[in-house]
Amino acid sequence: MSRTRRPAAAAALPFAETAPQDALRPLAERMRPRSLDEMVGQRRLLAPGSALRRAVEAGRVHSMILWGPPGCGKTTLALLLAQYANADFRAISAVLSGLPDVRQVLAEAAERFAGGRRTVLFVDEVHRFNKAQQDAFLPHIERGTIVFVGATTENPSFELNSALLSRCRVHVLEAVSAEDITAALRRALEDAERGLGGQGIEVEESALREIAHAADGDVRRALTLLEIAAELAADEGGRITEQTLLQVLADRTRRFDKGGEQFYDQISALHKSIRSSNPDAAVYWLARMLDGGCDPIYLARRLTRMAVEDIGLADPRALQMAVDAWDTYERLGSPEGDLALAQVAIYLASTAKSNAAYMAWNQARADVRQYGTAEVPMHLRNAPTKLMKQLGYNKGYQYDHDVEGGVALDQTCFPDSMGERVYYQPVERGLEIRLKEKLDRLRGARAQARAARGRGRQGQAG
Repeated sequence: MSRTRRPAAAAALPFAETAPQDALRPLAERMRPRSLDEMVGQRRLLAPGSALRRAVEAGRVHSMILWGPPGCGKTTLALLLAQYANADFRAISAVLSGLPDVRQVLAEAAERFAGGRRTVLFVDEVHRFNKAQQDAFLPHIERGTIVFVGATTENPSFELNSALLSRCRVHVLEAVSAEDITAALRRALEDAERGLGGQGIEVEESALREIAHAADGDVRRALTLLEIAAELAADEGGRITEQTLLQVLADRTRRFDKGGEQFYDQISALHKSIRSSNPDAAVYWLARMLDGGCDPIYLARRLTRMAVEDIGLADPRALQMAVDAWDTYERLGSPEGDLALAQVAIYLASTAKSNAAYMAWNQARADVRQYGTAEVPMHLRNAPTKLMKQLGYNKGYQYDHDVEGGVALDQTCFPDSMGERVYYQPVERGLEIRLKEKLDRLRGARAQARAARGRGRQGQAG
């Protein structure tokens, strides 16, 4: 049975500082967990007995990518990996470091490796490195010179090259729940060594929960808010009041990345809520994206696309409403124009749905690619000159308005090499119910007319 490796004492931690320096560090840094037991959240990944936890506690660390939102514990976990493995910890930021910095850190790690000591190299925001910079780590990971730990808030599948991904395990970290953040805030209030314990700070449990919710899954942000509140409370006898919280939480914002993983997840949620005829969910996701700073014109364009793709001819009014909402926003701006977008989102979600026109268009495009430059039938060609008439252009064309019923049923409108095709299949919802009834009659009558014409040709040949 393998023995569990115990973490080193606090003074030996890679992130430990002397007491005078501790006083200058932010609360969030001072309260950084010193063991896996002190980490909050990430129960799925670090639960007792889990594969990753067993490996870390035994000091068997491997190169990995930590993917998760801000403040969920990526840096802390990297520090703990080095601590439990008794390895040196080095950190670089892809925002601040270039290839020369990377080469220097790797050279130092190679020297330590030659001396029998491992290095955990933590690369923050690794997705900001380009391909050449990412490739620089590959031989060192393969040789074991470094234990590579990359942290990213973006989807590694899109942002990291396949060579790096193939050499690392991807661990997904989740936003920390409000309950777990509240527990971290309590610990900071009680800890006299690193936290706010002994300062006489008084705060209601409900206030802690409010701070935790405002942090939006980010433990670091929650501790920063608590620290600001405590500083303000010092002028009020040490009590964090409702008025204190109003000042601290006045400019709260939600997690949103304009153009990143969350952005695409949320626009997908909005589109699928409308497609699922759930106006309540649709208006919620619209509000989330506007609250996060998404460009309202982008949302107006996407709503217009939904009107075409998912409502289509089941309710042709939807497209005009989407265009009108777009125009309204451009005229009014926020916040008045936001209501126009909300109104059209609710309408699109509530009305009848059909993707029949969308599917017909895709099938027609596929046939265009398959059949290439198929010739236009002679009877459909225009004949503005005498020569063209002599060549048979427009010969046999039936002017539908002159035919009984207004439709020349035995006249084809497709290239001869293709024959008749059926792309548009109306659904039995909304206006398309009536369109379907009409087209079913016409298509049936055309089929009978073509069959009769075929029998007539056979008779003439006989």
